[in-house]
Amino acid sequence: MTDRRYPPDVDPQSQCRLPLPRRNELDGEAQRVYDSLSNPSGASLRGLRGPGGIHLHSPQLAQHTRALNRYLRYEAGLGGRLRELAILVTARELDSQFEWAAHEEEARRQGLSSDIIETIRQRCDTAALDEADAVVIELGREMFSARKVSSATFARAVALFGRQKLVDLVALMGNYAATAAMLTAFDMQLDPDTEPPLPIQDRE
Repeated sequence: MTDRRYPPDVDPQSQCRLPLPRRNELDGEAQRVYDSLSNPSGASLRGLRGPGGIHLHSPQLAQHTRALNRYLRYEAGLGGRLRELAILVTARELDSQFEWAAHEEEARRQGLSSDIIETIRQRCDTAALDEADAVVIELGREMFSARKVSSATFARAVALFGRQKLVDLVALMGNYAATAAMLTAFDMQLDPDTEPPLPIQDRE
C-alpha cells in the first residue's frame, strides 16, 4: 500500500481537478448518461470517477463521446481482445497511468496474456509475438512516440485488418489518446492505495 496523497488542487471525491458532476444540474439526456455511469453493472469501467465524469461538465460532449465510444468499443467489430490490446498500447505510449490501471484487468479478461501485457508495459521487442499483436503494438509505438507510421508497418496493418477495420482501430486508439489528454489536463488520480502500474521516468 502507498501513502501517496492527492495534490492540493484535486477534489478527493472526484479524484481530479473538477468536482463530481451533480445530476440535478444536468438536462434529461445528460442525466441518462449520468445514470449509466453511476450504474455498477454498466459498461463504464470507472463510472463517474474517470473520463465520463469529466465529460459531463460539458453535457453535449458527454453525449457525443458516449455514442462514439459505443461504436468503437462494441459495434465496430474489433472484438474485445483487439480492443483492449489497442487501448493498453495507447495508454502505455502516452504514459497514462489511470487509463492503463482502468483497463489492465479487462485486458486479461478479454484474453491478453501476461507476456503480451508485459511486452507493452516494458516496451519490449515484439518479434516473438503473434503477427497481429506485434503490428498493433508497433503501430501504436510509431503513431504516439515516433509520430510517424512507417510504410512497412502500415502495409502490414492494412494487409492484416483491411481498410475499414484499420480505420476503426486507429480511431479507437485516437479516441483513447484524447481520453489520456483529458486525464492529464484534469490530473485524474489513481486510488490512494493503488501503485502506479507503469514504469515512467520523470521528464526534466
